[in-house]
Amino acid sequence: MLILVLMVLAGCGNPSPIATRHAMSLPAELVAIDSLMQIRPDSALTMLLNSPVDDHYYQLLLSEALYKNYEPQHNRPELLQAMAYFDSIDNAFLAARCHYMNGVGYYEMDSVVPACAEYLKALETMENSWGVAEKLPNASLPTNHIVKFIALTYTRLCLLFSNLYMQEQSIYFGKQSLNYYYKCNTSPRQLAWMLDEIGSQYEMKEVLDSASYYYRKGLAILSDTNNLTYRDLKTHLSYYSYKLEDNPSQNRKNLYALLHQAESDKEALSRCLILGELFFHESNYDSASLYLNRVYENTESVVSKKQAAEWMVETCKYQGKKYEQYANYLVQFANQEEKNSIIKSQLTELCNDFEKRRHDSIQKLNARKAQIRVGKVILGIVFAFLVGFIVYHFVNKRKQRILRNQKETIEKQLETERQAHRIQQTALGNKLKQKNKLLKELKTAQKPTEPIELMQEEVQGDYFDEAICQYILNVCNDHQKPIKSTIPISAYADIALNHEQEAQLKDAATRHFGQLFEYLKANYPKLSRKDFFYCYLCLLGLDNSQIAVMTQHSYRTIWEREKRLQRLFNTDDKISVVLHGFLIG
Repeated sequence: MLILVLMVLAGCGNPSPIATRHAMSLPAELVAIDSLMQIRPDSALTMLLNSPVDDHYYQLLLSEALYKNYEPQHNRPELLQAMAYFDSIDNAFLAARCHYMNGVGYYEMDSVVPACAEYLKALETMENSWGVAEKLPNASLPTNHIVKFIALTYTRLCLLFSNLYMQEQSIYFGKQSLNYYYKCNTSPRQLAWMLDEIGSQYEMKEVLDSASYYYRKGLAILSDTNNLTYRDLKTHLSYYSYKLEDNPSQNRKNLYALLHQAESDKEALSRCLILGELFFHESNYDSASLYLNRVYENTESVVSKKQAAEWMVETCKYQGKKYEQYANYLVQFANQEEKNSIIKSQLTELCNDFEKRRHDSIQKLNARKAQIRVGKVILGIVFAFLVGFIVYHFVNKRKQRILRNQKETIEKQLETERQAHRIQQTALGNKLKQKNKLLKELKTAQKPTEPIELMQEEVQGDYFDEAICQYILNVCNDHQKPIKSTIPISAYADIALNHEQEAQLKDAATRHFGQLFEYLKANYPKLSRKDFFYCYLCLLGLDNSQIAVMTQHSYRTIWEREKRLQRLFNTDDKISVVLHGFLIG
């Protein structure tokens, strides 16, 4: 049985649990230091260095305190012993923290693959004991601290893969982190930061619709606009809009304003890098050189400096200027790509194995829960049957007893009357017949009521049964070639509707929903031919990605058409819901 021991106090004095299957006693002094570390890691480190206690729990806390105070991990052998100990006693939370800190140690030594393996081990340890985010209820004490730890571990993996430009994996771990952050009711700023990170990964993948979605979602949950996360989101969204040529002049002004709002050199340099990229792609090399060189000369970020150097080399070539200093800086990265390729391959394998094991765990959990649900249903049916049988049995016996008592009463009355009035048998004949008639009525069951004639209504043909509708539904739900918004619509040109098929769909929709379209024409004169064709497809239950493929219009065009119709109908509901509402109403 899983025993929760509330040991570590986090944040504002809230207790955080140490999950263990075996009862164990931790030194009160170390528990207090663990609590202090959440708010004053510097003081916690000082107390640890002066503490007389030296056990496995102490080594774990020392490792965490060094990490939070930006000190190198100098107790790795002792931490490994603590990790083996907590693994052996099946203490999930402390074991996971040890694996996490072991990963931090590997990462400090630039051993990315072992670091990733340790982070994944920490996650598996926790999720095997506490369940995955999809199956957890909204977190509350004592599980809130547990869920936050898992969320932070997923965040670290998200950043690890982001630094290696592995967007698919970074997005996967970022989304998992979001799931747990929602469960532990984290701050809006932390959620917005993670949404911004996921949006950035989508932007690097050139999946701009998804990038915009996460940027806008991050801005929507931030009520406080005076913080770095808000300015980062505004910067990314402005540059995204600029790349779509959506009012480029205004978006350029927004980026300038965000540069002037920067509250630190680091933030200002990140804005300069974006402006440098903007001018570089505009072929405005003088302005690009101004911003990129500022980043190159002042940034402490290796990634930013390398990017600035690459663009400066190209900029200087176009300007006819010397670029040796930038090229010389890039020499050190010449063999980095080959090294990164090997690392990426190993990380991909680790990630795939983790996802497979996690998926298997979820499947097993679902199977167990399904078995429990089926068992409960069967027990419920059996119980209901038994209750019904018992009720029927007692009700039937009661009816029989009442009938028997009534029969006995009547027979006694008849016998009494026969003995008392034998002389008046003829006069009493009618009365005896009435009594016998009453007895027969009690014995005779009531006749069933006669059936009620039902009016049959003429059934009209189903829109979905039309040949053209069947074609559309078949290709849109083809599991061999699923429609995905991440794939260009041109890849689906072979299944798109031609002019003849469009005419067939219009004819089918008009036959089945003619009155609906006449109503829409009369009440919404601004509806265009393309709007009506969008409605024909919505009535088949297609989503925007499928409609974009069938019409060969961009995903953005279809998305904007939906928004336009929602404004026209004055609603936030899906258009298919609105149309069916017209039909019902």
